[in-house]
Amino acid sequence: MSVRIGVAVMAALLALYIALIGWRAVQLVQTGEPVGIAMGVALIALPLIAIWALGRELWFGVRAEQLARRLEAEGGLPDDVVATTPSGRISRADGDALFPRYRAEVEAAPDDWRAWFRLSLAYDAAGDRRRARGAAREAIRREAATR
Repeated sequence: MSVRIGVAVMAALLALYIALIGWRAVQLVQTGEPVGIAMGVALIALPLIAIWALGRELWFGVRAEQLARRLEAEGGLPDDVVATTPSGRISRADGDALFPRYRAEVEAAPDDWRAWFRLSLAYDAAGDRRRARGAAREAIRREAATR
């Protein structure tokens, strides 16, 4: 629940930032000066990009959470016993040790979204966030293709 509150706060702050930048862009365009107009147009592009990026990330989070709940309901989440740090994160050594199993699972069934999602969890446990997000995106794509 605290993650959702954090996401909501960050999204609200970004929305406020976008609104302020957008308002400043309009003011610059209204100056009638060529430099002001050019800067205003550039500032209009930035909020549009930010809105697109925010929407994309929020949608990714929603879809990943849906897959996690679905996999949990099916009993398909990893149930490996691993050591955790005091903050609750999986110890890096245990995460690294689990990775080969889930990578082999994806290689054996490359079209299975469940295997890709479990691989994303293994990447995350190993501390590789970039690959974890990539594997989660692949799981989302594979699951959407099965509908």
